[in-house]
Amino acid sequence: MTSTALAFHLPLIAILRGITPADVLDHVGALVEEGYDAIEIPLNSPDWQRSLAIAQQTFGTRAYLGAGTVLTQDDADAVAALGLRFIVTPNTNPALIRHASARGLAVIAGFATPSEAFAALAAGAPMLKLFPAATFGPGYVRALRAVLPAQTPLFAVGGIAPASIAGYLASGCSGAGLGGELYRAGQSIEQTRANARAFKQAYMEAIE
Repeated sequence: MTSTALAFHLPLIAILRGITPADVLDHVGALVEEGYDAIEIPLNSPDWQRSLAIAQQTFGTRAYLGAGTVLTQDDADAVAALGLRFIVTPNTNPALIRHASARGLAVIAGFATPSEAFAALAAGAPMLKLFPAATFGPGYVRALRAVLPAQTPLFAVGGIAPASIAGYLASGCSGAGLGGELYRAGQSIEQTRANARAFKQAYMEAIE
């Protein structure tokens, strides 16, 4: 089965890198309350399987929970077993993309060059992640959009701040992945909520 792109209501993927099982419910809950429905926990976070299981069990009917920094087919199998809907990769690995797609996982495939982007699409990735986006900038996105299929969701990830979202959207990005400017391990729930509001406000202003 080939997975299709997920219809995120708010196309801002909240990346909770480094979150622990003890913190996951509060921070995911705050994000869901703020209207986020795409939440990623990278696999280089402590006890990621437990965190994802807790988040999926509690919020799986209200948001799409996914795994990030997925590197191997075994990782994809573990994520699928938890009932998650999508994975995010930091690189372009056609074999992994095909395997994850066959398991019913939508893949947001990381790429840096047009060749990598087209390799990911040919392997079945329904969504793309330009990483690290801040290194390339909105002008690079505009050039990519001239050759990429228009319907392919494209997310800018890496170094994204509220002030930079508008430029990426105007250049052709569908949304963005929010990393350290949204969440850093150990920060307060109040900080997560404040950061989430700032990003959402920036996005809403950009699409008006």
